[in-house]
Amino acid sequence: MQGEDLGAWVVAQRAGWERLMPAQRFLLESIGVEAPADDEVVVGPVRRTQDGRWAANLAAARQFHAREGHLRPSRKHVELVDGEEAKLGAFLDNARRRAGKLSAQRRAELDELGMRWS
Repeated sequence: MQGEDLGAWVVAQRAGWERLMPAQRFLLESIGVEAPADDEVVVGPVRRTQDGRWAANLAAARQFHAREGHLRPSRKHVELVDGEEAKLGAFLDNARRRAGKLSAQRRAELDELGMRWS
């Protein structure tokens, strides 16, 4: 919903149930989210590392380039890769803005796809 994975959000709320304020617990219970059972182990969602996020966005860029023949999506373009959404347009725009801070390897990976740096 609006870019938020609600299933992951619910899992995160249940995983951190003990750290929630009573009012927060009440609100969650009012929408049907239950506290974990005493013997239930709830593992929260695993966050991707920076390298993992780079790899996912690069895969999206490669997929887009293979399909479209260029690497100029709109700023709001979202690419679907293996069932995961990648905000490719924003990723490329941010990469351009931070070009001076990117490693040579990362610049080369985007150069291979014909990245327009300006």
